[in-house]
Amino acid sequence: MAEHSAIKEHMTVVGADGVHVGTVDHLDGDRIKLTKSDSPQAEDGEGARHHYLPAGLVAAVEGDTVRLSATAANAVDLFEE
Repeated sequence: MAEHSAIKEHMTVVGADGVHVGTVDHLDGDRIKLTKSDSPQAEDGEGARHHYLPAGLVAAVEGDTVRLSATAANAVDLFEE
């Protein structure tokens, strides 16, 4: 598991497959809060929302990129609002 203190605002979050998942808004306890701008519009037509990912999914922090241990598709399935 990577050192969570290295996670900073505006870092890119990618899955283990290299696919973009989101952008860090900030670290919120043991969760990564992602910016609204990367959030898709909800099916009901409502606007974008902040999503959270468990910080335990972080495999590495490399430069300005947070790499997850899960693929992007699996990470999106784990989004919390």
